Amino acid sequence: MKIAYLIAAHNNPIHLKRLIVALSSESVSFFIHIDKKSSIDVFLKLKDDNVHFTNERIPVYWGDFSQVDASLIMLQTALSDKNNFDRYVLLSGVDYPIKSTSYIEKYFREHPDREFITLVSMPSESHKKSISRLTTFVIRPGGNTIVRFTKKVLKKVGFRLPDRDYKTAFANFQPYGGSSWWAFSRDASEYIVGFVAKEQLLVDFFKNTVCPDEQFFHTILGNSPYMKNAVKNVTYDDWSASGASPEIINERHLHTFKEQALNKSNEGILFARKFDEKSSEILIRIDNEIRSEN
Repeated sequence: MKIAYLIAAHNNPIHLKRLIVALSSESVSFFIHIDKKSSIDVFLKLKDDNVHFTNERIPVYWGDFSQVDASLIMLQTALSDKNNFDRYVLLSGVDYPIKSTSYIEKYFREHPDREFITLVSMPSESHKKSISRLTTFVIRPGGNTIVRFTKKVLKKVGFRLPDRDYKTAFANFQPYGGSSWWAFSRDASEYIVGFVAKEQLLVDFFKNTVCPDEQFFHTILGNSPYMKNAVKNVTYDDWSASGASPEIINERHLHTFKEQALNKSNEGILFARKFDEKSSEILIRIDNEIRSEN
């Protein structure tokens, strides 16, 4: 089982190094996209025979299609690699495994045909995936001075564009949403890249939607032959505080991981997010108390 880890990062090279070390084995390689708004110099010291930085780098913005673009850059780079990986796992630079490397590789080896991505048919108010995520036209960040000024003025006066008719772009496709993180088989990964090359109308539509990273890959897979193999994604995050970002992993989460390990209720959870510069002690405890037991 050869695994390609696709890691989107923009800061905290110390944690990124720790993540790479924790997952390293003879069976894995890392394909990393560093946000173009960040200096890559502090990351390049991590480069190794199995650690690759994408040649193409783009500025990445939260909730923007640039997150999808960065994921596609990494996926296409990994698919072109001579190693012909079996599994492609999308992570962020602030993730960390809560299972041992041997456990993770064994888990993927035992489930070669599963597509790990949480899918929810839209609209789904209970999962906070309303259809307004598609009908609302989002003006993308960036652009020249005139564009930025115009966006600022429009926002200040409360100007709102009319709802879009997403059904024209979607045609017979059912929209799906879910978590940003996934782990795909090689076949599904190649299908997605091929779909993106052919369905330009749908791809372009997603460029101006709300948080497209939580709908784009989901809609493609949900309308593919691989839908029948889709199961919940393998990354744990805690949104209980209802903030713009998940909770930082803390002592409370460690207790949860331990309890779930005891009753074997988290066998399909391999990674957790997110961690920050103050997470060193928590990471040590994960290594010593959780990963070592799995």
